[in-house]
Amino acid sequence: MEERVQMAIIGSGPAGLTAAIYSARANLKPVVFEGIQPGGQLMVTSEIENFPGWPNGIMGPELMENCRKQAERFGAVLIQEEVTEIELDKRPFLITYGDGKAVLADVVVIATGASARWLDIESEKRMRGHGVSACATCDGFFFNGRKVAVVGGGDTAMEDALHLTRFASEVLVIHRRSELRASKYMQDRARRSPKIKFVWDSVVEQVLGEPATGLQGVIIRNIKTDVTSRIDLDGLFVAIGHTPNTKFLKGQLPVDGSGFIRCERGDVTSCIPGVFVAGDVRDSRYRQAITAAGTGCMAAIEAQEYLETHPIK
Repeated sequence: MEERVQMAIIGSGPAGLTAAIYSARANLKPVVFEGIQPGGQLMVTSEIENFPGWPNGIMGPELMENCRKQAERFGAVLIQEEVTEIELDKRPFLITYGDGKAVLADVVVIATGASARWLDIESEKRMRGHGVSACATCDGFFFNGRKVAVVGGGDTAMEDALHLTRFASEVLVIHRRSELRASKYMQDRARRSPKIKFVWDSVVEQVLGEPATGLQGVIIRNIKTDVTSRIDLDGLFVAIGHTPNTKFLKGQLPVDGSGFIRCERGDVTSCIPGVFVAGDVRDSRYRQAITAAGTGCMAAIEAQEYLETHPIK
């Protein structure tokens, strides 16, 4: 017979661990399934300077380790396994994880986050966190007076490029097509900026540099002429979208056109009673550690109130 718990939290980024801290302090004894990347995207983020309470900044892995220790201090149980399936048709919810183990949970907080889409080239992987980033809001400040590039042609890429003009001396937008996919409004804003220039019909073939010395530039290839060329850069921002980590749900919750879970009232309550959603898995706009943590707090409080008003035997 499966073990039964009051609360299961799926995901261990800022949203999941904040939910764990709040629910553990409420004596709900939450079980947290950390997944294949405990700590979420912040584990591959270098210095974080915009998280309140750290005036001198803090490294992403250190912040998440602190959150982890705080959750455990209050009694949260952390399991370093990935949830492979969940059945949401009745309470308690059946959660399958690891190599077939299972647990029953009275309430569930889904905080599995969203994974940035990368270029998937080896040199890019080597330089992530060393000049290559998928978060202009997080890392743009580090490139004050520098030359940077954004890869992408949608609204996110234009938003990132415009944000980077606050810091960078020049922002190149590298796009594989000859026209942007972004909305006309965002296109017009980007085109009006004197700092933004466009590199059309091109893809990044190689990222140049070493982690110890930083980014030096990129090799791009024009897909129409097949000609390659080098661009010297100090920073590269990949803005080709995010993929919500919802495969294990198997379509049991409604999602928007990009795959992000839709909540009932635009908050953290899903359409299934007893199931709450927090963090980037529901947020296609802000995608910040602080906003994820905030919704983790909200989910924990909502789940606690739901347990009090909807007990099951």
